[in-house]
Amino acid sequence: MIRSVKLIQLLIAVIPAFTINAQDVNTLITKVKGNIDKVNDYEATARMITNVSFLKVPDADVKVYFKKPNKLKIKNEKGISFVPKGAVSINLNNILSGSKYTAIDAGTDEIGNTTVRVVKLLPEDDNADVVLSTVYIDEAALVIRRAKTTTRANGSYELEMSYGKYAAFGLPDKIVFSFDTKDYKLPKGVTFDFDDGTQNNRSAADKAKSRNGKAEITFSSYLINKGVKEDVFK
Repeated sequence: MIRSVKLIQLLIAVIPAFTINAQDVNTLITKVKGNIDKVNDYEATARMITNVSFLKVPDADVKVYFKKPNKLKIKNEKGISFVPKGAVSINLNNILSGSKYTAIDAGTDEIGNTTVRVVKLLPEDDNADVVLSTVYIDEAALVIRRAKTTTRANGSYELEMSYGKYAAFGLPDKIVFSFDTKDYKLPKGVTFDFDDGTQNNRSAADKAKSRNGKAEITFSSYLINKGVKEDVFK
């Protein structure tokens, strides 16, 4: 009987702690989303580097366009720039939009010299394309430093962001998309120089590495809330 009473007392003491943590996480997400929500649209000038083992894609100067709630377009005036299918629609605004997810406090981690709060977001809709998102939040700057997203249709992606003068809007100076190339598909009618990876002497490490793709976008400037025409996204 004494043990049962002690167990109940322990549960009573622990449950409020979990509730406080959950409230803190939701409050933190609300503050981060508040910065992101300041941006209704933007046009950005950037440099894009695509690193996919089986494609030879030159570095490119690009324009990046965004419009609420989830329209995002990357345009290369001298050709075509590639990011994996689905990655451009998995932006920070999309990840935190609405409140149809359960936020779980997953503790802290380190990104460089910055301690970040780790939060897992579980969609309440069992049929949602996004299965799980994990965000790494810089609590001091109120920005997301890293986001890992798993989807049903377009594989898994990781975004890593670094910030500068646009941090108050939740807009990064640099984004790195990392993805598995098995989920990478070329648009119809587009051809490039391929490395088909059929060399017999390729090591297991080389084969594993070849499955990892990366696209880096470094922003030089943003035009924020100046209006972006719908035609841009066609």
